[in-house]
Amino acid sequence: MAPRHASSFGWSMSVVLRRWQQFADETFKDLPHGARGFNLLSVVVHEEVRTQGALATRLAVDRTVLTYVIDDLEKAGLIERQPDPRDRRARRIVATEQGRKVQAEGEERMADAEEQVLGGLTEDQREVFRECADRAAEAIYNASPGADLCGP
Repeated sequence: MAPRHASSFGWSMSVVLRRWQQFADETFKDLPHGARGFNLLSVVVHEEVRTQGALATRLAVDRTVLTYVIDDLEKAGLIERQPDPRDRRARRIVATEQGRKVQAEGEERMADAEEQVLGGLTEDQREVFRECADRAAEAIYNASPGADLCGP
């Protein structure tokens, strides 16, 4: 392996991210808002987020952008807005049966894509990479709550 230069970290992260993004773009090309729509659907399926504001914060997406994503996923029949039984002024975002199916299929396809992206690593190295990436992302997210960290 060539000696590590100060700029190689940025290059490495860019190459990995671009390759993952290619898979995500292809995988979710028919889903409203692509990978961003899938991320929202995944949070709705796996977590109980009580309000749209809380969902925006959780996804680190601007609330105005989130509204368009929710509208389009709702039009596609993947999520629905339901009255919150604890607060009649609020609407909960809930996955439909079709939304759960699409999300589960997307998770399987992205797991396959992740294996291809990280194919040059051993299984142990993949696990360490995932764990370190998760920790770094959580630290960045926690340092800037509410910022749109996933935007363009």
